[in-house]
Amino acid sequence: MRDTTHFRTIIISDLHLGASGSKAEEVTSFLKNYSCKKLILNGDIIDAWQLKKYGVWKRKHTMFFRRVLKMIEENNTKVIYIRGNHDDFLDQIIPFRLGKHFQFRKDYILNSGSKSFYITHGDVFDSITTRMKWLAYLGDMGYTFLLWINKLYNKYREWKGLPYYSLSQRIKQSVKMAVNYMSDFEEKLTELAKAKSCDGVICGHIHHPAIREIDGIQYMNSGDWVETLSALVEDSDGNWSLLYYNQQHAGNKPENRKPHSTTVVGNFPGTEKQVAFTGIAPDKDHCIL
Repeated sequence: MRDTTHFRTIIISDLHLGASGSKAEEVTSFLKNYSCKKLILNGDIIDAWQLKKYGVWKRKHTMFFRRVLKMIEENNTKVIYIRGNHDDFLDQIIPFRLGKHFQFRKDYILNSGSKSFYITHGDVFDSITTRMKWLAYLGDMGYTFLLWINKLYNKYREWKGLPYYSLSQRIKQSVKMAVNYMSDFEEKLTELAKAKSCDGVICGHIHHPAIREIDGIQYMNSGDWVETLSALVEDSDGNWSLLYYNQQHAGNKPENRKPHSTTVVGNFPGTEKQVAFTGIAPDKDHCIL
């Protein structure tokens, strides 16, 4: 029987299943090594935008959901799927329950010890995705092309014996507008948490994992499973950490990776330890949109 580490809560977002850049096998492997009372899928789990155009649904994408159902069967895990902008087709059914343990929602309030966290994918404040969807689609196409270039570049680096390097993240972090957008995004979400009378906010959307305090509000972002391969986890004492899937073995098959291919990166509010995945420098402006 597989040994697993148990958490009270695991939060993952931005898997983009159906898109070519999705790390479906990696996230499935990740969930095989951890169990939890509550699993929150915080938006953009299925990439309907890409599936409508040029994406392909593969067996590995189905295997992710089979793993989630297995967690329900083995551990009575409660699963909450929060709608994101790329899986906005869920607007037609939410709120919706699938049995006792699986529900689809627009947002969610999580009680963690004596604190409460407002959980949302985060696109609620993104004027591009809510008001100018055609421009968001155009940006999505550009990002997909950039990931394709990045994949070819890292095959070359792997051949040279060099570690993984995120070309797309480096390009975006050098654009001042992108950095300003991320900062504004975080501030608006903390304001929303205050309006909801919550102690913190948990989101995804911008593919930038983080745990920090902003104006007395705890801000946490679970990152993504396209490049950073990260998750937020809560232990039995209510402590939150970022967990990263080790990209050092990015060229290996997930089934050949060892169970310890993840790294716990600090508890709140230790922001100095937050960016620790292989091949990416821990500078504060590291971001991906």
